[in-house]
Amino acid sequence: MKKIGIYIHVPFCVRKCFYCDFLSFPAGEEARERYINGLLREIRKESVRYKEYEADSVFIGGGTPTVLSGEQIRRLMDGLKDGFSFGREPEVTIEANPGTVDIGKLESCREAGINRISIGAQSLSDKELALLGRVHSTEDFLEAYGLARKAGFRNINVDMMAALPGQRTEGYLDGLKRVIDLEPEHISAYSLIVEEGTPFHDWYGEEGKRRKGIPAHFPSQLPSHLPSEEEEREMYEKTGEVLEAGGYDRYEISNYAKPGYECRHNIGYWQRHDYAGFGLGAASMVDNVRWKNSADMEKYLRCIEDGFGDAKEEQCVLSIKEQMEEFMFLGLRMTEGVGKDDFYSAFGRSLEDVYGEVIGKLCGQGLLTDGDRVRLTPYGRDISNYVMAEFLW
Repeated sequence: MKKIGIYIHVPFCVRKCFYCDFLSFPAGEEARERYINGLLREIRKESVRYKEYEADSVFIGGGTPTVLSGEQIRRLMDGLKDGFSFGREPEVTIEANPGTVDIGKLESCREAGINRISIGAQSLSDKELALLGRVHSTEDFLEAYGLARKAGFRNINVDMMAALPGQRTEGYLDGLKRVIDLEPEHISAYSLIVEEGTPFHDWYGEEGKRRKGIPAHFPSQLPSHLPSEEEEREMYEKTGEVLEAGGYDRYEISNYAKPGYECRHNIGYWQRHDYAGFGLGAASMVDNVRWKNSADMEKYLRCIEDGFGDAKEEQCVLSIKEQMEEFMFLGLRMTEGVGKDDFYSAFGRSLEDVYGEVIGKLCGQGLLTDGDRVRLTPYGRDISNYVMAEFLW
């Protein structure tokens, strides 16, 4: 059977963080229950098109999926099992934030078939957590991590963030080392991106300096500036050194894992495997056709509840050109890079024929290495956005 990954979007959170531009928001129990019922209807209706597929990964993301009750999570997993065939050992991940889990909920997740948990720590500094607008403390994270182990999770990811306002390399690395001491199987370490439409953008703008008129002591004595590009680059480089010394292999620009614990679901995205998305704003790609659900909650639910049409708003068939572009800028995110044989197998053309000039230019700039596989150099990783853009015709 053909393989497919499944993404489930749960948009709810306790409170919107100050840096977050994800499709997420707080909601009461009635709204959450209505959404779960709608989501299950969507899965039941749409899963018939995937009878020739076998799900090898599931990722329940958000938002904060663990604001749902254990019973709602169990119903969601039961709906997936009813609608899809699963492989022998699928990877099933749920995102969780400290403060939204207890031992009962975590045991319910395990009993429902969830075998991987991604915990959003972001920082192990209470001051930085308050600045980010997180609803948890360092102690809450440590408790959640311990409970996840107690509940039987043997595949745990921890999310960490760098380049926070006022942050210094030493403090960031101290938190990272404390996470390493916990021995999670996977660590994702991202730099803060100040996105439009977020409080952080209102406070710091594009220039990274606190704007005039923003109260100096809100929130948590708002720092005057973001780390410089040099400081951010130092944090990124030190992240790799510290994690690799701790036994973690970098397999993607911002993701590190102990051998055998790379995130199967995310690798599927980077290698352009088929995936089906369910829920508010969720995207899908099957046989090079991409579509996306409505991001309007009421519209999404009414489409499903009323039975008129479906919740899809955007749909397109990817051209060969677009497929090649994605093959390159997604594949280059991974440490192993893009294989020339893989490119030829996918498109019937050699990589040199299509991108030889671009690859030669980037190799000359010290951003790529060329061989059987084309890979980013350490310098190329530093300015990967520029490198990826070069593959867009």
